[in-house]
Amino acid sequence: MPEQATSLPGSTRPLELGVHAVGDRWLIVVGGDIDVHAAPLLHGTLREALGRTRDGIELDLSKVEFCDCSGLNTLLRMRQQALDSGKTISVRAVSTAVGRLLDVTHTRPLFMSTDGVLPAGEEAGDAQDGPPGGLPVDAAQDLFLEVVQLRRAMETRPAIDMARGVLMASFALTPEDAWSVLVEVSQRSNTKLHRLAQDLVDSVMGGALPPDVRQLLSAAVAGRTAGHSA
Repeated sequence: MPEQATSLPGSTRPLELGVHAVGDRWLIVVGGDIDVHAAPLLHGTLREALGRTRDGIELDLSKVEFCDCSGLNTLLRMRQQALDSGKTISVRAVSTAVGRLLDVTHTRPLFMSTDGVLPAGEEAGDAQDGPPGGLPVDAAQDLFLEVVQLRRAMETRPAIDMARGVLMASFALTPEDAWSVLVEVSQRSNTKLHRLAQDLVDSVMGGALPPDVRQLLSAAVAGRTAGHSA
């Protein structure tokens, strides 16, 4: 599959995939939305590409307009599969939406181009000081961190998805706007995203949000709705 373009109509914006062979690695350009509907298609494309490439995959996510936890889980799972086979998956460009997701979940370093990528001209197995399979010396630490991040994302996804639903239903927000509101309030209040999501869900059941969080939430929602009405 040297080149391919695929769209999935089930998402808010169709998932677009362009696959190109670039030397011993493959470049996959992703656009549109990566949500629970699109994640299986992305996973299948990455898995097939990984099986056919010699060294690994480069991802260009600069055209992705929305990415949720299901998309992040897909990327983390595929990164682990790549490491298990002595290959790598790195991200060369991200959109604002993807960048925020990687930063909030502290997973950006896992996909940086310098993370586990061998220098140009050096093949897996040529490294003299690394462990078998050509993996970097800190591969075990990376794998441990990845498992922790994947487990955290999977455990906190229900609360985050429910919180997005609450915001969408309460303020007529789009899925992307609801996600942006959560991220913005999380950053401004210095609150973990999953903790904020759980507090928001609890507030529907009678719990009380802290006054500063309520103010930040109101401001973030107003900013989104004002932007669309302008």
